[in-house]
Amino acid sequence: MSQPPEAQTAGPTEIEDPRLRFEVKRALVWIGLVLLAVGVIMLAAPLLLIVGGLVFAVLLDGGTRLLGKVLPIARGLRLLLVVLAFFGFLGWTVWYAGTSFVDQFAALRDTVVTQFERLLQWGDRAGLITDLTLDRVEGQLFESVGRVTSILGTALGALTGALLMVVIGIFIAAEPRLYDRGVAWMLPTRLRPKFYEISDHVGYALRRLLAGRLLGMFIEGVFTYVMLTLGARLIGLEPFALAALLALLTGLLAFIPNVGAFVSGVLMVAVGFSQSNEAGFYAIFVYLFVQNFDGYVVIPMIAKKTVDLAPALVLAMQIVMGTLFGILGLLLADPLIAAIKAALEQYSKVTPGKSDALPPKTKRPASEG
Repeated sequence: MSQPPEAQTAGPTEIEDPRLRFEVKRALVWIGLVLLAVGVIMLAAPLLLIVGGLVFAVLLDGGTRLLGKVLPIARGLRLLLVVLAFFGFLGWTVWYAGTSFVDQFAALRDTVVTQFERLLQWGDRAGLITDLTLDRVEGQLFESVGRVTSILGTALGALTGALLMVVIGIFIAAEPRLYDRGVAWMLPTRLRPKFYEISDHVGYALRRLLAGRLLGMFIEGVFTYVMLTLGARLIGLEPFALAALLALLTGLLAFIPNVGAFVSGVLMVAVGFSQSNEAGFYAIFVYLFVQNFDGYVVIPMIAKKTVDLAPALVLAMQIVMGTLFGILGLLLADPLIAAIKAALEQYSKVTPGKSDALPPKTKRPASEG
């Protein structure tokens, strides 16, 4: 026979003490944060693919907006033109590289391997390094670069991931407001206007950041090619045999600040010394000239119109993302830190006469004294 409701005792999940109830809620918040962090690590690969798709969507959206300034047609048609232009450029690059750069890629690989083995032998003779081989260096390098993104560890996985990012980017760029409203729907009503402000500001900052990156990539690639061909001939050297390939790699790697410049510089100097000592020292000069021109002329000019990020902050983010998530994390480190900075800047702005940090004070009735 069941007892009446007033005679039943409290259940094990029912907490009557207000202070204990508050402590339980606080503990649940911390447990939720820990579970969220674990979930992010366990789902790092798909989450990074989604972030990559968002970055690609921002790039497509920027091109669509730019095209709208000169071509007054519907947004869907402008987006279609941008997507077709992207695939056209990608197809041309693959075809051109496949027909022109296959032998150069093989020559570059052999040159870099030969020069690196000579460097290891010199270090061994000088007593700086011992028992270090190229195979051991490669094993340690690839073992330390991102164990989390194993889905991208093979050529098929990388191709599938790139295709997924492109598809996600196209869908988001087609209806960006649809996804904004979907995220805002999960927030309290009073926070939705602020969310839309932050979303618009982050999108604006990322569009300008990516536009600046593309301009910097183009400038570095062109300058490198000119310096390795015409510049070398002007000082009496033979033009670099791999000038076009080195210029292409320098331009592509310029998308990754700091790390990309270092890698392209190592490749350039290795190719130079394989040709002659004079060409090697000239390659060092070209690297320093291009990087200083980019650092003191191009980047300041772009930073005035884009997100100005501290180099140390970007490098620290690259180290963390590259160590945790591999090459994809390294590629997305710059857009991620720019998005975080833009979101924090917009969130910290307070409307005059109002405050988003503290709730408004409630006036007590006069009868309460």
